[in-house]
Amino acid sequence: MTVAATLTGLRSPSRRAVGWWLIVMAVLVAAMVTLGGLTRLTGSGLSITEWQPVTGVIPPLSHEAWQTAFAKYQQIPQYRLENRGMTLEAFQAIFWWEWTHRLLGRLLAVIFLLPFLVFAATGAIARREWPRMILLFALGGLQGAVGWWMVESGLETRVSVSQYRLAIHLGVALILLAALLWTAFEYLRRSDAASAATADRRRIAVLGWILPALVYVQMLLGALVAGLHAGLIYNTWPSMDGRLFPEGSLALSPWWRNLFENAGLAQFDHRLVAYIVAGAVLVFWAMARRTRDLPALRASSNALLAIVGLQIALGIVTLLNQAPLWLAALHQATAVALFAAALWNAFKVSRAPL
Repeated sequence: MTVAATLTGLRSPSRRAVGWWLIVMAVLVAAMVTLGGLTRLTGSGLSITEWQPVTGVIPPLSHEAWQTAFAKYQQIPQYRLENRGMTLEAFQAIFWWEWTHRLLGRLLAVIFLLPFLVFAATGAIARREWPRMILLFALGGLQGAVGWWMVESGLETRVSVSQYRLAIHLGVALILLAALLWTAFEYLRRSDAASAATADRRRIAVLGWILPALVYVQMLLGALVAGLHAGLIYNTWPSMDGRLFPEGSLALSPWWRNLFENAGLAQFDHRLVAYIVAGAVLVFWAMARRTRDLPALRASSNALLAIVGLQIALGIVTLLNQAPLWLAALHQATAVALFAAALWNAFKVSRAPL
């Protein structure tokens, strides 16, 4: 008897089981995004100077192994220019942040691959859906490769990773998160057929699609703020140290470099898009009040409005307190929740409700 036949003889998992497995995967990706933010904020991302996808799962287990890892870190600019004189114990503290971040990435691959094989063998994931699942797995692999590409930017001449590569790394993670969630929502639908698009739904659908795109852009701007340490300046609100615009907003040439390399302008842009996101969510919520064919949208739009309100409050408090670690991490985790809620509402206005 083949393995597939044996598995089929057992109670076959349902499509909803596949959906919940993908939700778990999405939660793990969200946790990895938050952990990645903590790794950046603690300056830990360059503590491991090699990419060893398989053997790297084993951390240093002896004093000699720790000394070898520390010696490699001592060769990069971050140690020589910022952390010279660091003790081995201090190095171990930042090492564990980065090692845990990479370990979670490896666990994600295993937690995806093994259940996929079971679901595929039992028919819970139909053969026609295998390419989509393989694409999700490939996106996870791409995220790992982009992560190393980001780390490389800080090993030769910089004391930290490139803010451009940091934003790309986050961007790929969010695309993976969105793909996992959207696929999960489709598996969790009560019906295989999408419900008809009514006039009310058509009016709100466009904004429903715009919202996750806006949150996505806002999170990339947040990555630029983190990469430039822009949360440590202009720690007043609603003004920026008494100004509407930050001082020297166009100091760099050509002008477009200021959008990505000027810390003050990066913070201003992040504030501005936050207001735009809040306004768009408020409009969406008001439209959901009047949408007759999707009564459940009212509850989900309430959740979206609550999360955006919490996120703005967290952003202000984090800024006023010069981005302490726990507040910054909570701010990023709430941003992921906001992105997920926006996707959920977009699904509701475009497909059958969950």
